[in-house]
Amino acid sequence: MRIKEAQLFGGILKRIGAAFQAFRRSTADVIPDGFIPISDFSPDDVFIVGYPKSGNTWFQHLVAGVVYGVDPKWAPIAAVQDLVPDASLLKYYRRYAPRMFFKEHSLPRPDYRRVVYLLRDGRDAMVSYRHYREAVDKVKYDFQEFVTPETDLYPCHWPRHVDAWTKNPYGAEILLIKYEDLLTQPVEQLQRFCEFVGISRDIDHLKAVAEAAAFSNLRGKEAREGWPDSNFEAGKFFFRRGVVGSHKDEMPPGALQIFLGQASETLRRHGYEIGHSAWFAAVLGVAQGYLSDEGRPLEALIYLFA
Repeated sequence: MRIKEAQLFGGILKRIGAAFQAFRRSTADVIPDGFIPISDFSPDDVFIVGYPKSGNTWFQHLVAGVVYGVDPKWAPIAAVQDLVPDASLLKYYRRYAPRMFFKEHSLPRPDYRRVVYLLRDGRDAMVSYRHYREAVDKVKYDFQEFVTPETDLYPCHWPRHVDAWTKNPYGAEILLIKYEDLLTQPVEQLQRFCEFVGISRDIDHLKAVAEAAAFSNLRGKEAREGWPDSNFEAGKFFFRRGVVGSHKDEMPPGALQIFLGQASETLRRHGYEIGHSAWFAAVLGVAQGYLSDEGRPLEALIYLFA
């Protein structure tokens, strides 16, 4: 059964997605009626932050369902993006409630006081991020070069992003949700989210939202609508696989070695297992870094053998 749309926001779902995307790409300096600058937000607003391809857009749909009552399976992608604006892309947004929810990829900021941090195994995130960048940039990236620390990636490389938010330098209220837990325990994670933001939703509503936002449903919606970004290569999918462990059959050994040389500490600290062969690759990567006197290789080497 489809989730009953909240009356206040029912009209939003009837908007044409193309119109929203046309506005999104607008470079006009005049603020459109009903919109405010994306930099204007309240201390009570909540930011859904994560490294790219860590479940950010999936959680954007879940928030639209849990908070506003829309059906993630059928609500146009552009409408979801309107309800839960992407603070890293938009210049302006509509404010529909006293407390808004934003999607973000940035490093910690002093004005982001309440944050839901989405954490995904960095190996899987990098596999998915490379596919996304190839679809947007229309360039075939060598995987080893893609994960090399010298490569300029937005917003930064995975371990730096995770470590920065783990340190929480500005003392924000943070709820950490793992992508893997969201796959296996979606209702429990949505309950944690509701408790964190101070809203009450019955269990049946959360189950319905989780089911409506299942990967197969979001992939099906994308197949019907297309992805609302003209830069995204036709024929490719934003919702690509939605699985745990994609690096095992998609990340070449050389790229894995380079990535683990910089990320093994962070992976282990957050409970992600490194197999024996991967562990050996990490040791090689750290040793190479030590010989070239880059980063913090000695500290990483001690951590691996601890």
